[in-house]
Amino acid sequence: MKVISWNVNGIRAVEKKGFTDWLASSGADVVCIQETKARPSQLSAALLAPGAEEAAVAAPGSQSPVCVEAAGASYYSYWSSAQKAGYSGTAIFSKTKPDSVEIMGVDDYDSEGRVTTAIFGSTAVISAYFPNSQGPGLRLDYKLGFCSSMLAYCNKLVGEGKNIILCGDYNIAHTPIDIANPKANEGNAGYLPEEREWMSLFLNSGYTDTFRMFCKEPKQYTWWSYRFHAREKNVGWRIDYQCVNNSFASHVQSSEILSSVMGSDHCPIQIVVD
Repeated sequence: MKVISWNVNGIRAVEKKGFTDWLASSGADVVCIQETKARPSQLSAALLAPGAEEAAVAAPGSQSPVCVEAAGASYYSYWSSAQKAGYSGTAIFSKTKPDSVEIMGVDDYDSEGRVTTAIFGSTAVISAYFPNSQGPGLRLDYKLGFCSSMLAYCNKLVGEGKNIILCGDYNIAHTPIDIANPKANEGNAGYLPEEREWMSLFLNSGYTDTFRMFCKEPKQYTWWSYRFHAREKNVGWRIDYQCVNNSFASHVQSSEILSSVMGSDHCPIQIVVD
């Protein structure tokens, strides 16, 4: 199974840059996207089939579903949108209809569309958009709350006998090797000590950063600022991950960064599992 994850920084914007052609040619069984910045009613027919059924997935206390299902020509798609217009949001495209689709089940995060999970047999593929802690740490408590809830959510799925592939923009550069200028960014969102400590805690709790199974080299990034020709100079951050539970790591055949794919300030990442 090939699973691709990509923070598209606005699905409507990236669609104009050839997203649907890229999706069709990707060969992916599952594509997780983050930062969709759109509600299903705002999407084109190419992305969301007209008259899509609303899936029975709702945030606690919500009167309406927050995850919407559609069936396109090649992929089913599942969209979790933020209540705030043009903000956050996650989605999953899948060639095979999942056995079930769910959200995190925590209203503070489901209201921002931060998690969409598709379950295929014993495997749960999670598309997650971790909050940006913002400068100077204005949303750090919210970010750490999400991180704590995500670890609990992953532990719950694993406890139920599921293998997990946690895909997404974690908004955390874990170690100095994951960022071009670590010293200069020590006080910046995404490289704060509290964020990096949580990433260590997560990995030490039974999870594997699959990319580092195959590549120990520096200068491997997934996000570049639009300023100062950062991507051209490869001055970036590795903040997008596909992590699995340790007992599933032996099933990972490859994990790589697709840095040549353009269209967003992030590039896609890809994992292949048997």
